[in-house]
Amino acid sequence: MRASDIRKGQAVIIDQKLYVVTNADHNTPGNLRAKVQFKLRDVLKNTIIDRRVGATDDIETANLDRRNVEYLYTDGEGHWLMDLETYEQNPIPAEVFGDDILFLKPNTQLQALYHDGKLISYELPKSVELKITDTSPQVKGATATNQLKDATCETGLQTRVPPFIEIGETIRISTEDGGYLSRA
Repeated sequence: MRASDIRKGQAVIIDQKLYVVTNADHNTPGNLRAKVQFKLRDVLKNTIIDRRVGATDDIETANLDRRNVEYLYTDGEGHWLMDLETYEQNPIPAEVFGDDILFLKPNTQLQALYHDGKLISYELPKSVELKITDTSPQVKGATATNQLKDATCETGLQTRVPPFIEIGETIRISTEDGGYLSRA
């Protein structure tokens, strides 16, 4: 697969090692050749490395087993997921999800990607619905159209919302950039 087509969450094989792409930035500096800057997580060692490749370079992708799972809760062992086919519950180390866990509340369904029976990555839904637990009150007379204010969601996620959103409302948030989409 071309390097420019690889996205966050995909598994790739580089130097006979399995990596999960945690970030992919496509850069075209002026009139030079386009590059893709990858941030990769080594599945075995659980370390992060940076790798820069040409946008047209071919990178080997790994075939992964996709399963529907449901996020249950978090405790000292990690984040617990339940396979929706077998109802088997497994703890996943906290570093696998990183900050993406802030998009998940209990009973959220997502796609888990397994390689040789071990969870190595996941695909979040495109958007999630979260309740606002803290935000400043609306300023009367503020009519600017692109004015946003800070808000905290029930999972601890920090985002920016329009001024008419109040505490207790449920909003739809994009999991790609954490931005406000609409009221739910």
